[in-house]
Amino acid sequence: MSAPEQIPPAQQISPAQQRKTLRAVGVGVRYGGVVANEDVSITVEPGTIVGLIGPNGAGKTTFVDALTGFTKCVGEIRLGDERIDGLPPHRRRRAGLSRTWQSGELFASLTVAENILAAAHPMRPAMIWKDLFTRHHDDAARVERVLDMVGLPGAGGLKAGDLALGQQKLVGVARAIAGGCDIMLLDEPAAGLDSAESVQFAERIREIVKLGPGALLIDHDVAMMLSVCDTIYVLEFGRLIFQGTPDEARNDPAVIAAYLGVPMEVQDA
Repeated sequence: MSAPEQIPPAQQISPAQQRKTLRAVGVGVRYGGVVANEDVSITVEPGTIVGLIGPNGAGKTTFVDALTGFTKCVGEIRLGDERIDGLPPHRRRRAGLSRTWQSGELFASLTVAENILAAAHPMRPAMIWKDLFTRHHDDAARVERVLDMVGLPGAGGLKAGDLALGQQKLVGVARAIAGGCDIMLLDEPAAGLDSAESVQFAERIREIVKLGPGALLIDHDVAMMLSVCDTIYVLEFGRLIFQGTPDEARNDPAVIAAYLGVPMEVQDA
């Protein structure tokens, strides 16, 4: 189905070949004398799911914070042909890099639609009064479009706080893609979900990336990660110790020693 005509071209669903690749090269983060990330390089292409796993404290969330501009780093971060490591978070978001948060970021008392639009129309200091009181003509179409993408059609009028946890997680993803994005950074999006819910969530993310955007997925549900991701990166003590396919990760001695403990059997999402 084609996007409604009212939606500006920048917000339309575009196939993977029209989107930008995220490339991070030699990213490092230090907090005083503590090395949180050291020489981390990854690539996330449109239409693919890349997994980043590792023990607690390995530096996974710090790396996402570096990618999105919430912590200072060294190295180079590019989205397509544009170097974005010198940009503030809101400009990286505008360039096409979006994220979700570990703790969730929904306003429980607002409707699902209001939560989505709050992310789709971030406030700009110079335009705050206009943004507060202007109703954008394509809002309803945009909300319905992203709710269809995440599998929650018709949920726009529901209060976010009344949704089940799995549904709230999907609204978080809807917020991430509402303003248009090339790459989604999903930080522990399946936290709190049971195994069946995690499988359903992973299937939905796979359906979303088929529409074009790429995803960097961080989660402690190893079975889900190894079943849904196209490529796996493993962090230990802030450094990459592995890059390869899920099948290779399952039996890699370094990955087993650092994180898995035992070889993982193949599981289908």
